[in-house]
Amino acid sequence: MPNDFAALGIRRELVDALNRQGLKEPTPVQAQAIPPLLEGRDVIAQAQTGTGKTLAFLLPIMEKVNPNDPHLQALILTPTRELALQITNEAKKLAAVVGVNILATYGGQDVERQIKRLAGGTQVVVATPGRLLDHLTRGTIRLGQVTMLVLDEADQMLHMGFLEDVETIILRTAQDRRTMLFSATMPEPIKVLARRVMKKPLEIAVQSRRITLDTIAQVVIDANDKNKIDLLSEKLKEYNPYLAVVFCRTKQRADQLHDELTTRGFNADVLHGDLSQQKREQVMRRFREAKIQVLVATDVAARGIDVEGVTHVFNFDIPHDVESYIHRIGRTGRAGETGMAVTFVTPRDYEYLRMIEAGIKSTLEKLNAGGGKGGAAGRTVRVPREPRPEGVSRREFARARAKGPGQPAQAERSKGDGPRRGPTAAGGKGPAAGPRRGARADGTPRRGGPKR
Repeated sequence: MPNDFAALGIRRELVDALNRQGLKEPTPVQAQAIPPLLEGRDVIAQAQTGTGKTLAFLLPIMEKVNPNDPHLQALILTPTRELALQITNEAKKLAAVVGVNILATYGGQDVERQIKRLAGGTQVVVATPGRLLDHLTRGTIRLGQVTMLVLDEADQMLHMGFLEDVETIILRTAQDRRTMLFSATMPEPIKVLARRVMKKPLEIAVQSRRITLDTIAQVVIDANDKNKIDLLSEKLKEYNPYLAVVFCRTKQRADQLHDELTTRGFNADVLHGDLSQQKREQVMRRFREAKIQVLVATDVAARGIDVEGVTHVFNFDIPHDVESYIHRIGRTGRAGETGMAVTFVTPRDYEYLRMIEAGIKSTLEKLNAGGGKGGAAGRTVRVPREPRPEGVSRREFARARAKGPGQPAQAERSKGDGPRRGPTAAGGKGPAAGPRRGARADGTPRRGGPKR
């Protein structure tokens, strides 16, 4: 496998831009997809989030787009606003090198402002299906000269009911286009769509489960509906994560859990599809800046979350399929860092736990047994707590703790780098020392917590 991007056929200016971002060696999906895409072939790539698939399609686009042609030449379709923004941010880092204009278009934005940007000449558009159809109806976007089409997270577009819209959009693009389909799973409707709209595609499957999971300590906690929130609160205090994502199955449960956590004094916010776009962007910005310690989220809203420093993931509600489990816990343990994933399991959840363990070919360690707090032995097994050494940054301490239950904190000491961003534990007496944000000076929680 080529060990640098230049060997894949990427121009030196783009390689230098990647190197400045610390990206020197292509991932397997990049190494397999980029050469055939540069040759003009259609490609189907089955790859999970976190494998580097975004660059696998962005780099060939940047190589082939003509900056001197003001027409729209490349279209990237994605299921959610958050993923559209994430792709756009990555694309802009490369677009500045080759001199092309990129526009993200999704619901919740000012349509008139988008129309003005489009009129000024845009070569690459990253869009969600609904807003793109709105532009097509208005006549403000024309796809007749789109020769590069990306369908990203195709399985999620299927699950969200976008497949018919996607087909309508594809019919508007050029017949001689190059089509790139990326998906974590390949359900039958996606295969049928690929057969209809792609020309002899090269199929790539990147097996990355072990790469994703080897850096993540995974544990299970027996629970029931009555004590689950108590167990979550206990573990948040015990582990004191630098950043944590807590997954719920529905928007209503996410709202309820967020309210309960803030009432208990945790620095938390919530992310789901019913929030306005402005609110969603605000929440994600605060989370990236570590001004929020705990993000309560639903699966769809969290699709595309790629935030540095997530040390812990909590499955408050167990996912009902293996791919969702892998996607969720993949929010931590990224870029060579370690992480920890905690899944709460009620008695009726055990069929899903067995399915997940079979899918990842591993038996998850239990921190307690027999139905949650109390368990078979009448108590919850606790991970021993240890003090945070003086001079060790909270972030390094949290990362060391994320290596797994009972692991010693082999953290580096901060060398005069000043206070770290994000919530800090006062007094250096341990991970949970000092009052939390949203608590009174004596450490007791304020009722109601911070406003959403």
